[in-house]
Formats: sequence, structure tokens, C-alpha cells
Amino acid sequence: MRKLLKASWWVVALSVALAFVGGPAMAGPVTPPLTHLSSGTRHSLAVAEDRSLWAWGLNNAGQLGLGTATSEAFLPTRVPGMSDVIAVAAGGNHSLVLRANRTVWAWGDNAHGQLGDGTRTRRLSPVQVPGLMRVVAIAASSSHSLALLDNGAIWSWGDNGSGQLGDGTRISRLSPVKVYGLTKMKALAAGNQHSLGRRLDGTVWAWGENGVGQLGDGSATSHEMPVQVAGLTNVTTLAAGQDHSLALRTDGTVWAWGWNAYGQVGDGTQTPRLSPVQVAGLTSVTALAAGEDHSLVLRSDGTVWAWGDNEWGQLGDGTLSQRLTPVQVSGLADGMELSAGSLYSLALRTDGSLWGWGGSGSGELGLGLTLWRTSPVPVVGLTDVVSLAGGYLSSVALRSDGTVWVWGFDGLGPASTPAAFSAVPTQVTGLQDIMSLGTGSTHTLALGADGSVWAWGRNSQGQLGDGTTTNRSSPVQVLGLSDVVALDGGGNFSVALRSDGTVWAWGDNWCGQLGDGTTVSRSSPVQVLGLTDVVAVAAADYHALALRSDGTVWGWGYNYSGQLGDDSISFRPTPARIESLTEVMALSADGLHSLALRLDGTVQTWGDIHGEYLSGGPSVIQYFPTPVPGLTNVVTLVAGGHHALVLRSDGTVWGWGLNNNGQLGDGTRFERPAPVRSTGLLGTALLAAGKYHSLALRTSGSVSGWGSNYMGEVGDGTAQIITRPVRVP
Repeated sequence: MRKLLKASWWVVALSVALAFVGGPAMAGPVTPPLTHLSSGTRHSLAVAEDRSLWAWGLNNAGQLGLGTATSEAFLPTRVPGMSDVIAVAAGGNHSLVLRANRTVWAWGDNAHGQLGDGTRTRRLSPVQVPGLMRVVAIAASSSHSLALLDNGAIWSWGDNGSGQLGDGTRISRLSPVKVYGLTKMKALAAGNQHSLGRRLDGTVWAWGENGVGQLGDGSATSHEMPVQVAGLTNVTTLAAGQDHSLALRTDGTVWAWGWNAYGQVGDGTQTPRLSPVQVAGLTSVTALAAGEDHSLVLRSDGTVWAWGDNEWGQLGDGTLSQRLTPVQVSGLADGMELSAGSLYSLALRTDGSLWGWGGSGSGELGLGLTLWRTSPVPVVGLTDVVSLAGGYLSSVALRSDGTVWVWGFDGLGPASTPAAFSAVPTQVTGLQDIMSLGTGSTHTLALGADGSVWAWGRNSQGQLGDGTTTNRSSPVQVLGLSDVVALDGGGNFSVALRSDGTVWAWGDNWCGQLGDGTTVSRSSPVQVLGLTDVVAVAAADYHALALRSDGTVWGWGYNYSGQLGDDSISFRPTPARIESLTEVMALSADGLHSLALRLDGTVQTWGDIHGEYLSGGPSVIQYFPTPVPGLTNVVTLVAGGHHALVLRSDGTVWGWGLNNNGQLGDGTRFERPAPVRSTGLLGTALLAAGKYHSLALRTSGSVSGWGSNYMGEVGDGTAQIITRPVRVP
């Protein structure tokens, strides 16, 4: 019957997997380096170095803790509100965490009281398990939970139909109860309907279901109170599968007992074992993990070995062949921690990277796919990036496969709403074959390979160009635009350059920033008057610039701070040439200032880079282009809200202006009126800047970020100011 049930699941999952065959591999965002793992039936949990919590996989009962129970998470996703996490335990359809203050929190399915909150109410977000303090370890099974206290006692709650709570009854418990007669306990593990504990003296005790010998006492009789596992001493570590158990001894050998139909005991047979037997050929083992019907160990040399059921490739040896004795998991070295789910396996390496193999019908491998893997593959971060853009409180990246990834505040709802921002990159659905990006204050633009333009975000002024003023959480096509070769987003407006050299704009127009000779806002594109032979465009809060093929620069829109560079403060509803600028090769504009890169590698700037935020006195406005002193050999440049960055030919990055959020990347928060070097950015290929944060695309295809991070716009998974560049995971 058990094999028949698994076969039924295999058919269902295969039909899901086949729907994805031929689709692109979605290498997705991942946490900062990880420190701890736990796998449930079809979902996984991980703790990052910063003690944040991450979850992925099946979410039908809210077991991911994301506030919903509507869909899977195919990529690791940060669990909101969970900080200072030091241990995790994933059960069947529920989750537990142990926090630094030694309290336990739970969420997900609660039909049997496995959340321990005194109810049977499902919880979509973490709730504290009341009455538990000074906890040092936790474990979770299909429908019951365990906690070890610092005084050596074990407490349990949830389903008790087989006596797995160890309180001498078979009555399920909605709140924690003490396991009978156990003292001086040092470790625990939870199987499907049985539980294990290790005492200080190295003996192992077990309780609950024992129909196939999973308690290891030499019988097949279930026990409502703990019994000693026969013949085991000097044990250091325990693991429990669905109906089998594992123990690691101080001499590095592994012992197993219980259900063995798939060889999960590892003794070369398929005979159930009622008492422990040594797993064949294993020495120098340092860690254990047990899945539904397979087993894993980590050896001191960093290699991983597996045995048992392999129908979904959960043994990671490149085959689907069942193994009755251990085989080495292929291509995996430097292992640090293991975790096994129902039909899949995970390994955490010493470098903090996560690797997975086996079944992934609900995204439990965290790879963005539902296809299974017969050998380990990395749960990769944001790589192969070819372009970047920074918005007011958000960031966007374009990967070489044409997909678009965003992080930070989405601008559509209150910033206090967890769903309003993402602290790590998330893929924008519905976009493919994208060539370049642009951002406004709260909207984002994408240029397709076919010359079409797509937009999403806030649309109060028509800045999305779809003929409406309706906010959009997903991309919509800009009306009537084709053959576009470049674009940019201003405060609440957008500009696009077509292949014929004409410029088009839409959105807010209160100061003539659309360049059509009026101050009427437009919800669909209109042509900027009088401009031809344009090769580049740039848009800021309320003004725009265009570079023509002859090296001249033209500007229009707001000009109170001299950002049009014509030595006046009059706004212009149509483009006018900036007379003193020639031989320009690149432009950038944001906030109240503008930048130009000349053919000789020098930089010109004009407008007000500090605005009203300059703390040392009144703003210093430059009404016409002025050279930035000391800068030569510049190859690219970018303007932030009140700061600027340049990349020189020697690979160094320099910045100046406002630095209250560390947006210059020099490790300080001091304003810089002249360029200072940003730290740790050798090997930079491209720069991008938001209002108060900055981004760098490295030559390796990875992304670094720094500066303001209150809405996760740096993308490192935190919400704190970053004054030196950190890698976006």
C-alpha cells in the first residue's frame, strides 16, 4: 500500500513537471549565506547568517509562514517578521523555529494541535508556542512537535494517536506536555509517528509507533512512554525518517533500524530491523539526515553519502536506482549540514551555498522549477546580470536570459505592508526577451527585443503609457510605440527614443517635462517637439535631456535649480540646446541635477546635486555645465537623487554628493563635495543609482549594492543602511 500511494503521487507530480519541460531554468534569488536547514514533507526552511528565516516549497497549509496558503514558493523567500532565528524544524505541513531568546514559534497546519498554541486553528504567520522557555532544540514530524529544554526535559504536543508524545497516553495535546520519565536529555528527533531522544550518557530512548521496529527495542510493540533502544551507547546524533531511525556514534559509525523496504537501513537487505544494525561501510561520519524512505550522511572529508529509495533521484548519485548500501552523492564536496525531505535532499556547504537534488513537484528544491534532479544542483543567486536600474526605493536587474528581477518597495501600497516590498530579487512574471530597463520614482520600464515598451507600478499621472491612470502590479504594454531603442523613467513620466532618432514621452507634464509644448499630462506617448538624430535620452524628477549624434545636448522641463544648464531658472516645455556642451558621449540625470560625459573622459555637471539636504549651508546651484575637478578617464556615469557615481577606465568607482545613507559606498555617511573612491568595487562593468542607494554590475555578472535599504532596495535581504558595497544574493 505504501508503494502504491507513492506511485499515485509520482503520476500527479510528473504531470506537473512535464508542463515545465523545455521552459527556461529560473535561477533565482537566494538568501545571504545560510547556516541551518530543515526539510519537511514538501517544504524547506533555512536560517541565514543574519538570523533571518527563509522558506520555499509547498504552501497549501501556510507552512511557509508568508501570510497566505494559496501557492507554492519555487524560490527561497524571506519569512516576514522572523528575526534572531537560531534553529528550524519543518514538519509535514507545519513549521517551527527557535529564536535567540529561547522561545518557540510555529505556523501552518494545526489540525492535530501541532502548533501548540492551544487551538486547532491553522496559522498562516508565526505564533509563539505559549509556556515554552529556555528551549535549546526542536523537532517536527508529520503532525507532532518536540522541544528540548536546557534542564534536559523534553516537551511534546500535537497528534498522539500512536503514543508519540510520550506522556503515557494516546490523547492528542493542543499545548505542550512533558515527556514521561526523561531527564538529562541532550538531543531529539521526530519521525512520522515516533520520537527519539538521546541522554547525556549516550543512550537512546524512543516512543510512539513501532509496527516496523522504528523504536529499536527489539519488538514491534508501540509504546506511549519512552523505552531504551537496544544495545546503543556512545551516541552523539539522531535522525528519524518516516518509519526508520538513524544514530551516529562517537566512533563515526552509523546505526539504523526500522522499516527497510527500500534499503533505508543501509545493511544491504530489505528486511525490517527491530533493533539497530550498523550501516555498511561508513566511517568518519559527522552528520545525519533521514527522508521518507532514504538516508543521508556527511563524512569528515566533506563528502555526502546516501542510500534507500531513489525513485526521484533523492540519493543524488545521478541515477534513479534504489540503493541498499551507501553510495556517494555525485559532485558534492565541502558539506557542512544535511537535510532530507520526503522525496528530496538538501546540503549546505561550508561557503554558505545551498545545493539540492531529488523531487521538486512543489518547488521544494528552491530552484524555481518543478523538475526533479538526480544530482546536486546549486540554489543559485542573482547572476548573469547584463543591465541595472535604480528607482526611488527599488532596484531592477536584467539577466542575460532576458528575464527581469526587481527588489525593494513596489510603490503601490503602504510601505508598512510586508507585501509592498521584497528584500531580495524576485522575477517579474510575463516578461521575456527584454533588452534594457528604466525606472521612475515608483514605476519601471522594460524594452523588448522587438522594440516594444512595457511598464508597471504607480500610474497616477499616466506614466505607464497604457492610456489609463490605473496602477499596475504586472507589466502592460505602452500604447502605440514601436521600434524603440532606448528609454528612461523620470519622477512620474517616461521618455523613449525610437530608431528614427525621434523622442517620445508620456505621464506628468506640469512643468513641460514631456517636451510637447504644453503642460497637459498624457497617458499615452506624444512626440517631443523639434528633436531629430537623437542617440540617447535621460530623465530626472521633472526634466529630461537628449544627446544628438553631433554631440550636442538638449534639455526641457523644470529648471528652477539650473538642471537644464542654460544659465536661467525658466522651465521649458520644448527642448533647448545647452550651448556650452559639445563632444558629449553619454548623459545621466536625476533629482535636480544633470551629468554629461565628454569624449575626452571628463565629466560636466550642472544643477543642484545636494538640494535642500545639504547640512553645511545653503544649496550650491550650478546654472551651466561645470567640469568635475580631478576626474579623468571616465567611461560611464550615473546620477542618483542627490549623488553621482562614475566608473573610470582603471576599474575604480568614484562618487560625490549626499551620503547620509552611505550611497557613495566609501564606508562613511559624510557628504562629499568632491569625488571620493567607493570601496571594494574593482571589476565593475556598469553603475546604477536610485534616490538614496547605488548598484554596481560586476564583470562576473553579479550585482553589488549599498546605501539606503529601508525598503530592501539594496537587495541583500536586510533592511538596514549599507555604507560599503555588498553582494546582492
